[in-house]
This record gives sequence, C-alpha cells and structure tokens, in this order.
Amino acid sequence: MTVVKPFRTLLLAVMTVTLATLGCHAQVPPSSSGTLSPELARRVEVLIRSRSSIPASYAIHVGQRTKSEMPGFDTISVTFTADGKTSKPAEFLLSTDGKTLAQFSKFDISQDPKLLVSADGRPGRGGPANAPVVIVGFDDLECPYCAKMHAQLFPALTERYKNQVHIVYRDFPLELHPWALRAAIDTNCVGAQSAPGYWNLVDYIHAHAAELGGDEKSLAKANETLDSLARDEGKRLKLNEAALDACVLKQDDTAVKASTKVGEALGVDSTPTLFINGEKVEGALPVEDVYRMIDSALVASGQTPPPPPPPAPVQALPSTPPATKPGN
Repeated sequence: MTVVKPFRTLLLAVMTVTLATLGCHAQVPPSSSGTLSPELARRVEVLIRSRSSIPASYAIHVGQRTKSEMPGFDTISVTFTADGKTSKPAEFLLSTDGKTLAQFSKFDISQDPKLLVSADGRPGRGGPANAPVVIVGFDDLECPYCAKMHAQLFPALTERYKNQVHIVYRDFPLELHPWALRAAIDTNCVGAQSAPGYWNLVDYIHAHAAELGGDEKSLAKANETLDSLARDEGKRLKLNEAALDACVLKQDDTAVKASTKVGEALGVDSTPTLFINGEKVEGALPVEDVYRMIDSALVASGQTPPPPPPPAPVQALPSTPPATKPGN
C-alpha cells in the first residue's frame, strides 16, 4: 500500500484555516520554535484529518515548529503512517500565536519555460532553431493518435507560421507498440545525415503505419519494411550509404532510451505530448487549440501572430428544388 499518493491528492490545494474554529480551547502561548504542546498538536491533527478526510487507520505525526520565510508563521512537518509505511513530510505553516494553520505551494518561475526541454541535436522543421516559438513533441511512430496529431500539424503549422515556429520530435516509443523502437532508430539513422530525410520518413510512416506488417501484422515484415524505407530515403537523397546501412544494422537504442528518460523526467507518460515554449500539451488536440497556444507564446515573445485563417465559405442553398423521381 502506498501512503504518499492519497495525501498528495488530499493536501495539494491551498488551505488556510483557523484552528480556533474547532471549538473552545485553552490559551496557547506564542512560540517560534520547538515541540508543539500536546494540546496544539492535537488541534492540528484533528483539523487535518477532518478537512482532508484522512482515514482513522492512518496515524498523523506533527513535527516540531521551525522558523519559516513567511512573517508571522512557523513551519511544521506532518507525516502519515499506515501499514508500516510513512509518507514524505507535508509542510504546513502555523501562525506564531498558534491559531491559524496554512498550506500553500511555492514555485520557481524565474527560468524561461522555453528552456524546460531542449530541442538541440534533433532534426528541425519550420523556422530556425532560434525561432520565437519552439515546439518539442514526444512521438511514437506506431501510435495512431500521434499519426492523427501529425496529420493535423503538417503542413498546417509550417504554412501558417513560416519562420516563427521551430518544430522537433523526440523519441518516446511505447512498449505496447512492437515496431516503434525500430522506427525511431531507423529515422534517426537518416536524420543523422539529413533533417529533410528524417521528416520525409516520419511523414510517410505516420501516414502508412496501419499498413506496416501487412495483413498478418508481422513484426518481422514491419521491421524489414522500416529498414528498406530508411535505405531508400538515403539513396534518394544521396546520403552516405555505408554509414546509413551500418546504423540500420546496428540498431543502437542508446539515444532513443535517453530521449525516453528525458520525457519521463518531464512527466510524459503518453503520446503525443507537445511542449510549446515549455507549455505541456497532451493528446491529439484539435489544431485550433494548438494555434491558440502558439499565438499566446508568440505574443509573450513580443511577436505578432499571423491573422486567423478565413472562415470556411458557407455553401449557398440551391435556388431550385432538387430533382425528384417521376411521380414523387
């Protein structure tokens, strides 16, 4: 049984409550450090248990009060124990007069969120690497939702935003997709020599993913097709065939695994996932939602977004009734 997760859900919201509202209590002398009196610790425990619906089977331990950065408040740590397991400490603020308990989250926003995930070293599409908006997508080439999102994004993004947006994909093949890892490796083999070649392969695989493996959905056939697609693209672009063939034969997954770890560290657990100047977007959203997020990022960067696309023309009603069969 995991103890930490329920409390993460229960105690994440901002909470400021007055301990005196629980009823009549003896006067608690102000204190700025040290162990809480049993009476005050009891008030804290009862309030947390009642406000956050903590089950009776969970023991609540209230730690010592220490000086905090918040004027008029000290810090106390609260842990929860059940089935022999103890949660990570949850930090609360206790007023120096012992009458108010508070909890809030503090976040560092000093770093530009655009720097949250790097696009360096990946084949780019659209504008230059220093474009006002950088989109980093975590992609699985066997994922049908990724294929749907990809079809919505391209060529729509590059046609609409031109040099204002730079797009890269990072590898995030899921274990439930048997040939996704090989597809990532093969496209990277081409991408090591040609960014256009990489994107040509990505476009083709996403558009024809359902066909790979044939009617029998053979993994061996899918892998063979992927290798052939990579080699054919290399020949078409006159890449170094010996280097490309060696890369395809080696099937080194080191870079792909490293990309997956980057995604996991950012909280990616499904595909497609986009980071638009650091803002996380999950799932195959309508392209209009992506436009809004890109436009917002452009404005924040001091850029002017392109005008919205013209509305679809309204089809005029026929001026005469439709023809009917004789006798109708």
